[in-house]
Amino acid sequence: MRHTSKQRKLITVIATTIAAAMGLSGGYLIGRALTLRMAEDKLAQDASRAAAHEEAFGEEARAVLAALNTSPYPYCSDAELAYFRKLVFRAKYLSDVGRMHHGLIVCSAEMNRADLPDVRYRADYSEPDGISLFGDLPLFRDGNAKGVLLQQDESYVVYSPHLWDNQSTTSSRFLHTLISSSGQQYNPRQFNQKMNGLPPASAKILIRDGQARIGGNLYATRCSVRGYQCVSASIPIAEALDADRAYLIGFMILGGLIGALSSLFCCLFYLHHRSMVQQLRRAISRDKLWVAYQPIADLASGRIVGAEALARWVDEEGFTVGPSVFTKVAETHGFVSSITRLVVRHALGDMGAMLRSHPDFRLSINVTAVDLRDPRFLPMLEHSMETAGVPARNVVIEITESSTAKHEIAKETIRQLSQRGHSVHIDDFGTGYSSLSYLNELSIDTIKIDQSFTQAIGTEAVTVGILPQILAMAKALKLHVIVEGVETLEQARYFAAAAQPIFVQGWLYGHAVPAEEFLCLLAEDEKKARAAEAVPAIQAC
Repeated sequence: MRHTSKQRKLITVIATTIAAAMGLSGGYLIGRALTLRMAEDKLAQDASRAAAHEEAFGEEARAVLAALNTSPYPYCSDAELAYFRKLVFRAKYLSDVGRMHHGLIVCSAEMNRADLPDVRYRADYSEPDGISLFGDLPLFRDGNAKGVLLQQDESYVVYSPHLWDNQSTTSSRFLHTLISSSGQQYNPRQFNQKMNGLPPASAKILIRDGQARIGGNLYATRCSVRGYQCVSASIPIAEALDADRAYLIGFMILGGLIGALSSLFCCLFYLHHRSMVQQLRRAISRDKLWVAYQPIADLASGRIVGAEALARWVDEEGFTVGPSVFTKVAETHGFVSSITRLVVRHALGDMGAMLRSHPDFRLSINVTAVDLRDPRFLPMLEHSMETAGVPARNVVIEITESSTAKHEIAKETIRQLSQRGHSVHIDDFGTGYSSLSYLNELSIDTIKIDQSFTQAIGTEAVTVGILPQILAMAKALKLHVIVEGVETLEQARYFAAAAQPIFVQGWLYGHAVPAEEFLCLLAEDEKKARAAEAVPAIQAC
């Protein structure tokens, strides 16, 4: 038994560990998916903000170019340069403006004439509205920054080298993509120097609104309303996961806990259920079940006139298992008849001497639907009673209403029990298939009113209103009545008012106790009533 218990514990630990690992993996995958989804949402927001910023710059650049091209001052005169400087001062995104002719800088608002480069530049890109772009020109240095120049006619403006300094987030990298009228794309500037692992120039994600995962990076792109410039925000997947590591770890822990607890619950339930079947089989084979006896009393006199034999079982771990549980398990696995045989043997062995000396005492034994349909049941019962020397009138067979419904074999067994002298009681009456025709069809002499009706006394439950009808029906059919679950004086008084004999069973009259204790209770009961009744006394304990 110890070996089996250790095996069960080992299986539980292994299964729980595996489930926890699977839960961790599942939690990681879920957390990873959610983390990347949040990162994609953040990128989309960053790209939208950057695109809006780019739109604002484009509008300002075009407005300034229009002002330059309509200058009222002589070409590159001191007056015009002063006018240009005012435009730069008022601009938010520009660092310089001036005149440019065939790729050569003619004059500048920010540079002295002597400092102008003697270089003829070629445009890298021309927009459909006639604006040419010169990318990363080493014209206006500010540290390592380079300028991006836009030209229209003979005027130009220059992006501020720090245009994107306050626009990039701590995680996103930005890439500005321009699309020519022929459909070719050009990346004039890498706006954040941390940008790594860029997708190939032909990647469609850079030239249309959308999101994608390329080469271990997440991308989100938003394009201008004109459709020829786009801004892409990007972040490496590893960095996105690292940024929300606590969130990811939290999901892993949660997944591991869910997996471990679910596995533990399933393992314990399965092993307990499986071990219960095995333990119950062992208990039956080793005669480890025992029988308790609950008194049945005459309500009018309060005397004990019978008892119900109830199977009891304590499993190998020391836990008491209710009969409704282990009987159902035995019935499901096809060995409930073994419990019935054990109860019959124990009950007749415990109570045989008392029953032989008390011809009016009734010992009730519960049988199942399986027993009633088992051709071995009647021979077993008859043989056991002959061996114990107990007459049939002393042994009551209790059946539930549902155990006989629509089953002719069970009904025939009940008729044979009655013919042999046994009383047959319907247990839990009122909860199953009760009807007048049903009771007339069977050889029933007693009904046991289910305790749910008894417990409703003193409440507003609908079932209380049914009790008078049940009692009236029993009286009309000349059936005895046993009331189950009588626990209070109020309940006892309710039935005492009935104009018919009532027998009661419940905690008010005694709990189910071992045979030795029950016989002591019976002896004490007889001692009190010996003067009134001529019943042989059992020596009191």
